[in-house]
Amino acid sequence: MTKWRTLVLATIGFNFSFLIWFSFAPFTGPMADEFGLSVAELGLLASANIWLAPFGRILTGWLSDRWGAPTVFAIVLAYVGVFSIASAFAQSYTVFFVERMIVATAGITFVIGIQHVSEWFEEGELGTAEGVYAGIGNAGAAGGALILPRVFGESWSGPLFESNWRAAFFYTGIVSILLAITYFVLGEAAKSEEKRQATKASANLRDWLYTATRYGTVVLALAYVMSFGLELSMNGWLATYYREGFDTNNLVLASTFAATFSVAAGLLRPIGGYVSDLLARKEKNILPIFTGRYREQWTFVSLCFIVVAMVGMTLAGLTGEVMLAVGAGFVVGMGCAFAEGAIFAQVPAMFPDSSGSVAGVVGGVGTVGGIVYPLVYAAPLMPSLHTGYSVVAATMLPIVLLCAWVFQPHVAERATSGGWLVSSERPSGAPTDD
Repeated sequence: MTKWRTLVLATIGFNFSFLIWFSFAPFTGPMADEFGLSVAELGLLASANIWLAPFGRILTGWLSDRWGAPTVFAIVLAYVGVFSIASAFAQSYTVFFVERMIVATAGITFVIGIQHVSEWFEEGELGTAEGVYAGIGNAGAAGGALILPRVFGESWSGPLFESNWRAAFFYTGIVSILLAITYFVLGEAAKSEEKRQATKASANLRDWLYTATRYGTVVLALAYVMSFGLELSMNGWLATYYREGFDTNNLVLASTFAATFSVAAGLLRPIGGYVSDLLARKEKNILPIFTGRYREQWTFVSLCFIVVAMVGMTLAGLTGEVMLAVGAGFVVGMGCAFAEGAIFAQVPAMFPDSSGSVAGVVGGVGTVGGIVYPLVYAAPLMPSLHTGYSVVAATMLPIVLLCAWVFQPHVAERATSGGWLVSSERPSGAPTDD
């Protein structure tokens, strides 16, 4: 069936996008040696990897509603491939920095795929389908950490490049361009012309401003800061952390340690979506304070789990036992996976005719965590590389409290109509409460 082909195509495209997005992470050591970078500068590079994502995701979410996902996905994969190839030949660090920032916009494909999958699957399957898409897709970061250092090892000597990281960037760029062509040829925008036109009709500025400022959109976007934003920060930082924090100088070993987090954060994400679907179908309450708001209950539990796990990450690191810290990282990845799956089970269920636009806002704002958190981890004022995780956990508490307010039944019932900044008058095409 076409919907399953769509799910496979979107998942493969996003999985590779995640791989190329974080393809720099396994090679921070060789790049630091070649360009003379400090640990703080590596933290900045990890942060810069996210700088363009917020605006890019917001824009491409809207464009996916307007133009259809296959066209937008293909465009992004094509230019990302071109700049990845260009970065392999960069001799100036300034040029290299800018080119890798552009390559890092591969991460904006997430919202394109979310929109594409939501155009084909019914509400009762959305959480599971989006969880499979995003979970396997996010695991591309683990694939990069596990595969790239082994294929392009420290002793790499190829026909075009002697530097292993340059070879990795060149060949992943070639693959990205080939995937762009494949997506454009095989992708179909929606399950019916009626569905395509309904989505397209909602892709205007007035409707976008309305949906972007609803309580549901805002609170899910902030929840995504502390889940997916956290995942991004860890994907770009953990290889450096395990190498510098525990004197693990082996590039492959440090990347393998980091990959355990990415495996958990990616492959366990479908569980988050599935549990959300299951609770909604069975109308089962797991937190009586949010009675009747089944998806919200699971999202809230997952967010609280992240906060506790981040404190555990600091405690594990302070023991000096690297394997304990790796295990703690895996637990943090679990929390990210469950929360992300839960959040993106809610998005298309709440906003069925503007899932791309809302996914763009939630996904775009969510990436802010990936920009800010690495700067905290590598901050010179931190007593050690281990304490930054608890500091980040403390900054998450206001978000959890805001979720506790919005997820209350009397607020959650109007989460798609009530909001901030924009008049509550519903424009044409905006969602109504069920």
